Amino acid sequence: MSASALPVLSLLESRVLGVLVEKELTTPDYYPLTLNALIAGCNQKTSRNPVLNAGEDEVQMALDALKRQTLVIESSGASGRVWRYAHNMGKVIGVPPPIVALLAVLMLKGPQTPGELRIGCDRLYRFPDISSLEAYLEEMASRPQGALAVRLPKHPGEREHRYAHLLSGPVEIEADATGPQAEGVTTGEIAALKANVAGLQEEVAQLRALLERLYSELGVAR
Repeated sequence: MSASALPVLSLLESRVLGVLVEKELTTPDYYPLTLNALIAGCNQKTSRNPVLNAGEDEVQMALDALKRQTLVIESSGASGRVWRYAHNMGKVIGVPPPIVALLAVLMLKGPQTPGELRIGCDRLYRFPDISSLEAYLEEMASRPQGALAVRLPKHPGEREHRYAHLLSGPVEIEADATGPQAEGVTTGEIAALKANVAGLQEEVAQLRALLERLYSELGVAR
């Protein structure tokens, strides 16, 4: 795509895309996702920043907007009774799987340091080392067809630069400021805590997806 053709997504549209990428790679048995599973993924309380409380109509509107850009594909699923949704981000934007994974984490969790991104991407795409991940970030930031990410200035107390995605337009640096980190808590420690809760979140998501599939196969209305 040309730079002028890059999508400009709302927060919810980017969240929907991020969830679809995440679930495709972490719970492939339940992918493509039903609308209910997608809503649950968008509104998760862990591994999400900011936390949302999007309703069914809002998520459906976001899906419709993404379908118009062919970033999302709709299908009737194996049962033919429930619509399911899959992303088409890599093909439409023209990026490889490592960059799709990086974009997904940035869309789900907000600005991240390279170290946080490596932990967050671990189940989506395993980078061999931090240098290879940083090389992809630089590629995203200097992409001739249109930058996909930007390196943010350090805030007081921060040891590493963070990166943000640009699929929702330019990043407002001041609005993004979070201030110094709590005394004695490092970026690595925060990233480790996020990784710990991510495992719990995935178990809950798998149970929800299993219930959705059982409802669909049994033809039981919720």
